[in-house]
Order: sequence, then structure tokens, then C-alpha cells
Amino acid sequence: MHHHLNVDRRDVAGVPVSANPVFTRPGEASDFPRFEMPAQPSLPETAYQIVRDEMMLDGNARQNLATFVGTWMDDHANRLYLEAADKNMIDKDEYPQTAAIETRCWTILADLWNAPDPTSAIGTSTIGSSEAAMLGGLALKRRWAERRKADGGTVGTPNLIMSSAVQVCWEKFCNYFEIEPRYVPVTEEHPVLDGHDLASYVDENTIGVVAIMGVTYTGAYEPVTEIAAALDEVQSKTGLDIPIHIDGASGAAIAPFLQPDLDWDFRVPRVASINMSGHKYGLVYPGIGWVVWRDAALLPESLVFRVSYLGGNMPTFALNFSRPGAQVLLQYYQFLRLGFEGYRAVQQNCQDVATYLSSKIGAMKQFTLRSAGTDIPVFAWQLTPGHTDNWNLYHLSAQLREHGWLVPAYPLPDNLGDQIVQRIVVRNGLSHDLAANLIRDLRECVEYLDSLDGPMPAPRVTDAFHH
Repeated sequence: MHHHLNVDRRDVAGVPVSANPVFTRPGEASDFPRFEMPAQPSLPETAYQIVRDEMMLDGNARQNLATFVGTWMDDHANRLYLEAADKNMIDKDEYPQTAAIETRCWTILADLWNAPDPTSAIGTSTIGSSEAAMLGGLALKRRWAERRKADGGTVGTPNLIMSSAVQVCWEKFCNYFEIEPRYVPVTEEHPVLDGHDLASYVDENTIGVVAIMGVTYTGAYEPVTEIAAALDEVQSKTGLDIPIHIDGASGAAIAPFLQPDLDWDFRVPRVASINMSGHKYGLVYPGIGWVVWRDAALLPESLVFRVSYLGGNMPTFALNFSRPGAQVLLQYYQFLRLGFEGYRAVQQNCQDVATYLSSKIGAMKQFTLRSAGTDIPVFAWQLTPGHTDNWNLYHLSAQLREHGWLVPAYPLPDNLGDQIVQRIVVRNGLSHDLAANLIRDLRECVEYLDSLDGPMPAPRVTDAFHH
């Protein structure tokens, strides 16, 4: 009887293929230098396997409940991604159809966000929501400076008003672009920026107010209409006309589908611009962000570069120049693939899973909910005061990590900094079945911690929590 394995097929090294595991090939390095380039090439299979083995040591993305960033797309999207991997978004002369699709995408978003005339709006894709937020902030700063000069006033130090629970990209924006950040502290009475006492923070050098549609720490929306009402009152008393920028990194892709009657977008006249993460609840792989202005007049022409690039003349407004075009095409694919009703169904499922998890965790005597996942599908909880001195949420986070779950624990900002919370982000891909497994593992971890006779050692707390 002949066996196919005995056929003498040999590779370039003259070793039978059937007996040639990757790391036993003659002449192949068994160990590669970590911090210098290897002197000689290796076979692609070997290099691939080594990189893949390193990747394996990362956590399982589906069990990463810390990140907002998308970790799953369907097979057709994966094919598109590979087929578009060579496209450079900035090269609009060479890839004019990708540029046209980019325009379609932000026009779709302008319509979704109720711009008075989406065709008169202006927008751009970015490498992520942080860049999009900074572009929105730069437009606020330039418009403020041009107004001050036109009015004959001196251009002092510009300031930006925002909640102390703001995402770190706004701190970076103020630092990098020399803007004074004015943080309105979160408190038990005012856990989000809600317009309370706003008049005491603004002056003639205020470039704008940032409102967050989905605070990083708890997932709660900031009430845009209340903030706008407070600024209306400021204008009636002082004449200062202060615009709002919406940081809609997550909520701008949730509210249109799950809270369609909530006024937060361009329906509020004071809202000048909105940014969103395409790679969060826009349901695209990292990195794609979007920023849209209500109309083209709100994006100062002085910020737009008109450059000659590879034989074409084009406008560009971005912090980055060359960047992938594939994610723009993936965003358009999702718009076509899902449509409004498909997005609504996906976001509703995420919220259903979030409220299922929060109800189960909130029902446990050990925990008190800080939010329930009814705004964006994100919620946080605290250890019930007085439950135990033997362990805290950092210990629980470490225990959950042993089951593969990444559920961060961290302090709330500012006046609430003595309160530690734990947070779960429910993304597309966290099914009800996986959620049930998470609750099972969580209960097992809590039972173990509650069974301890004495205090756990101080947990190892890192700064690895990313908003």
C-alpha cells in the first residue's frame, strides 16, 4: 500500500517537506535578535510564524471589554481590507474614487446628524477620533482669532471649556496648540457637564465648549440642550456667541439609532461641529475618524491647504498626510451593508447585552451601579460601601484577567477621585452567550474574593488603562 506521505517532495533545503516543521529547517535561526535587524533573511513561513506566535501572547480581542475600538468585521469586509491595503487616502489624484467615497461618507454623516443642508456641510476622514477632535478644536480656535481681529480686540490666550471627565485627546489638543483648558469638575450633583455654573468659566477668549456624547468613565451623555441653553443665557447677558463642538466619538454612532428623538446634533443651532470614531460604534477596524461641520463657512479657509501632490491639485485639512484609504472604503461598505436599520439592530443588540450585564451586576450585593448602559452600551459600577475591606475592584480586575477578561478598574476624575469604578464596553461581537459566561466568571471571582479570611495584598496597579 502506498502512502502519499512517502512521496519524495523536497523543499529548497533538500529536506523532505513532510518532515520539515518550521523551526527545524536546516540553516534556519531558532532565535532572532530582538532589537537589531537580523543579518540574513529567513523564509517567509518562518518570519510569519514567529510574528504570529508573538501576536498569540496578546489578549483575546473579543474578551477585551476595556476598549471602545472595533475588533470584528465580516469576511467580505476583510476581503475589501486586503484588496484596498495599498491605497493612500491623501493621493486623491491617483485614487479619485476613494476620495469620492470619502465625501459620500461624511455627507451621509451630516445627514444622519441632521445638518440643515448636508450638501452644504463640510467634513473629512481622519486617522481616528482624536485627530478629528483636534481638527474641530483648531477650527474653533481659528474662528475665534479671526473674530477677535475683526472686532479690533487683542488676541489673548484662547481657552476651551470642557468637563473634567473629558477624553485625554482634549488635554493633548490644549497642550499641543497652546490653549488654556478650563475644566468644569464633575461632582455627585453634576456627574457630567450640564451647563451648571458655565457662565463663570467663559469669557471673550473662550473658543468653544466641548460636549461629550458618551463620557469615557461611565458612558453617560452630556445634555447638549442644557449646555446650549446656558450659553444662550451667556450671550443674552454678555453678547458672547460661543459655539459647541460635540465629541461624539461613540455616541454619534449610537444616538441617531437608539435615541433618535434626543436633540444633541445639528438640530441644536449652537452646535458647529461633530467628531466620531468610525472605528468605534461606526463598526470599522482601527483607524478611522470623522469630523463634520454644519456648513462650509464654519471651517475657516485659512486652515485648508491647497497642495500640488503627484500631479494633482487638492485641498487638505488634516494633521496627518499619508494614511490608509482602506478604512474609508470599509466605512462605506458598512453604510451600504447595514443601512439605517442594520446599524439600529447592531447597536440595539449591544445595548441589550449591556443592560443585561448591568442588571445582573447591579443585582449583586457586592456592587452598586454607577451607570446602566442606557446611553451608549457602556456601564460602570462601584464596590458597595462597607461590603468588604479584604479586596477592591483592582483585585477583581486581576481575577477576571485570569479568566481572559480584560475589565479595567480606575478612579473617577477630579472631586470623585477617591471612588474606584469598573467599566465594561459592549461592542459588536460580545454576544449574549459570551455575556452569560462573563457573569458566571465574575460570580466565581467574587465568591473567591469574599471567601478570603484576610485582606488581599495591595494590587499591582498600572497606567495601562486607555480611554
